[in-house]
Amino acid sequence: MASLPLLPDAESRPKLIGIARLADAGESLREGHNVEYFTLGARSLLSRVVSRRNLPFTWAINPYRGCEFACKYCYARYTHEFMELRDGVEFERKIFVKQHTAELLRQELKKVKRGEEIAIGTATDPYQPAERRFEVTRAILEELAKHSGLEIGIVTKSNLITRDAEILRRVGENNRIFVNMTVTTVDVELARKLEPRAPRPDLRLETVRQLNLAGVDAGVICAPVLPEITDRPRDLEALVKAASEAGAKYIFANPLFLKPCSAAVFLPFLEEQFPALVDNYKRRYENRAFLPKGYGQRLSQLMMMLRRKYGIGVEYARRSERAHAGEKANQQLELF
Repeated sequence: MASLPLLPDAESRPKLIGIARLADAGESLREGHNVEYFTLGARSLLSRVVSRRNLPFTWAINPYRGCEFACKYCYARYTHEFMELRDGVEFERKIFVKQHTAELLRQELKKVKRGEEIAIGTATDPYQPAERRFEVTRAILEELAKHSGLEIGIVTKSNLITRDAEILRRVGENNRIFVNMTVTTVDVELARKLEPRAPRPDLRLETVRQLNLAGVDAGVICAPVLPEITDRPRDLEALVKAASEAGAKYIFANPLFLKPCSAAVFLPFLEEQFPALVDNYKRRYENRAFLPKGYGQRLSQLMMMLRRKYGIGVEYARRSERAHAGEKANQQLELF
């Protein structure tokens, strides 16, 4: 199998180091549907989170680099830049599959102290289509099931996670684990525009139901909330109602934050699908990635009211908002 020449000419291009060199040496596993998979010789799987945004988890695991779901608002596109892949679209078309993950994790878990949370899927979805074939996330869970005293959160948009319900239940026997299903809207047509290759919202909510019935705590993240696209109170209420009917243990919401690498894909998308909003977004996000604080405060108040109305467990909501509100630093809006 031939390796992919990521840069035009081996003699003229700059010397690659670190993750860029590993990516350049990756072996092509498949081509088709404008998506290629590559091996990635990972040196480490467990990454210590370093952020000024007071994120709630200490460690992060991302089984894949890149994400085929192609969400238009995705903030993680910058991670491909570390591999000298600077076209934002390459993030969804060149997927890197980490190698020897279980062995790496077995050694690295020794670094995790009691009370330090591990988040799986902070940058790329651990149950994107690649997982169906390569089962990297499944191998990670099998390893986690052999340990105890860990705190683990998983973030995904995929109903593929139900494949691993039994493994998740076993992980939960001696660890604390919960699944956060991202659902930004219950409008199927709108979801298809925003998240072109992700499973439909109803399939995700049904997954929440199935996981909870299987004994795996699961709730909903409504993130990002997009100003004037998904933030109307009636739309958020429809989502909270649907989450409640699906048996979600909690639901919380966080506003869109827009990094330059994300804006490079998101703004052309707005031009095509929501042209009347382009100037609005440019004004809102001019010279900043985050919206004003007031937007997030009003969003939090609205979600609190809706949780109470539809009976979604307040204790779970409070726990998850503390535990996963790394994006709460982003809660900023001019709602209504």
